[in-house]
Amino acid sequence: MHRRPDALPTMIFDWGAIKWHVTPDAVPGASSTFGEVIINPTKGHERHLHPDSDEVLYVIEGEGRQTVGDDPEFPVRAGEAIYIPKGTLHSTFNTGWRPLRIIATYTPGGAELALRELPGFVELAPGAHPAWTASL
Repeated sequence: MHRRPDALPTMIFDWGAIKWHVTPDAVPGASSTFGEVIINPTKGHERHLHPDSDEVLYVIEGEGRQTVGDDPEFPVRAGEAIYIPKGTLHSTFNTGWRPLRIIATYTPGGAELALRELPGFVELAPGAHPAWTASL
């Protein structure tokens, strides 16, 4: 199955956006989730966990700080991967001047559904683009 980004909805948050390319809800027979996450400069998301899914993050572009469990915070940059076991608190923060682009996977898929319950969540229709504003 072929999934074009402009044919997919976009999840918008105060820190950035996510476009899920493969989810169990959208792709018949899919058992995992795969998507691209954009975290805007100086932004990040609160520590949270996925009780039933492992998560793997792969940094495509940019740089940031990552937490996983009780381990100390560590820097991340393009080309690095992070494994987050299910039920483990974690967070990601963009420390650079450009967007932090990450590929995120959940195994098993489905953890993305909980993101819809976050405060400020908005979903843009396929083909619509977010309008980011600068705050100084």
